Amino acid sequence: MSTTSSGNTPTILSGKGPTPCRVSPCKFRILQQRELTSQTLHTDTQKDVNPFQLAKPELDHICSSINQTLNTQMTELREMAQYYFDGQGKTFRPLIVLLMAKALNAHGKNTDIISQSQKQVAMISEMIHTASLVHDDVIDNSSTRRGKPTVDSRWGQRKAILVGDYILSVSSLLLAQLRNEEVVKILSQVIEDLVRGEFMQLGSKEEPNDRFNHYLKKTFKKTASLMANSCKAVAVLSNCSDDLTERAFEYGRNIGMAFQLIDDLLDFTSHESVMGKPTAADLKLGLATAPVLYAAQEHKELNALIMRRFCHEGDVELARSLVAKSDGVYQTRLLAEAHSAAAIGLLKEFKPSKARDALEHVATMVLSRNK
Repeated sequence: MSTTSSGNTPTILSGKGPTPCRVSPCKFRILQQRELTSQTLHTDTQKDVNPFQLAKPELDHICSSINQTLNTQMTELREMAQYYFDGQGKTFRPLIVLLMAKALNAHGKNTDIISQSQKQVAMISEMIHTASLVHDDVIDNSSTRRGKPTVDSRWGQRKAILVGDYILSVSSLLLAQLRNEEVVKILSQVIEDLVRGEFMQLGSKEEPNDRFNHYLKKTFKKTASLMANSCKAVAVLSNCSDDLTERAFEYGRNIGMAFQLIDDLLDFTSHESVMGKPTAADLKLGLATAPVLYAAQEHKELNALIMRRFCHEGDVELARSLVAKSDGVYQTRLLAEAHSAAAIGLLKEFKPSKARDALEHVATMVLSRNK
């Protein structure tokens, strides 16, 4: 399953190609089960490839290069800008970009050597993501991330906003240095989507079906767009066919959707000490994610809480208890698994390589994470 960045209804991807078909949200549950029946997770073909180990030299280079790029002479600005690039992050986005570059290069050039331009896309992807985290923490008034104080809580809102802008501006300079107009357009779209997604998150829809569509489109813009367009960018730099370029985009989109769905699920099932940030955070911010929206199909009283954004005393606790009584978490996981299966299906046309196996492994790995 996947969503498009436009239109009023989500799309379902079979994993056999990039052609989507439109579907009503009320059919999600049936389609999820059919998708999982027709698309098995081919863990037997992954051959025990460790994605992080395969890309370790390039990942290490990316992390050190980002810190070097942000090494301004202004001491406090440098400390703030490098604060989240301390090696404690997941580096999930640059991992996907690097593995996709390896897989595409192996397919078309018979080499898995990643070009400097493709490495730079991985840097840009991680910098855009990190800048969005800094800004998100300001908007959400978050106090902790990755088990330590946020930039906002340590240095204050004004400086946090500025450092987020600074990281974005440096990433824009790196993007301009690529001197590739198509790639500039592709990655600039990510920043626009991030802003639009944040605005969508601040709003809500009255009709339940509209509400789920709204959530899926918001999720694409805030999370999946970065992964999808970063994968597309390295495909363009690899001079791939239109079909492979589209498959790269769709792979990133499906992985991004699965990643966020699991993140929303963990908000109800994990513990703060594991997550490195408070749980039930979305409910406390007035946000209804997939587990809540699915639960509302069983417990109609949730709709009133969603519309008032859980602002009354006891709303958050009641919503959590209703989600626990429902199959909302289970349905959310099914949807994430369908996206994972679709991502694996999209790799079938790639030439066999360790990088392709690693991308398959990533598609299953995203389902088993606990933070």
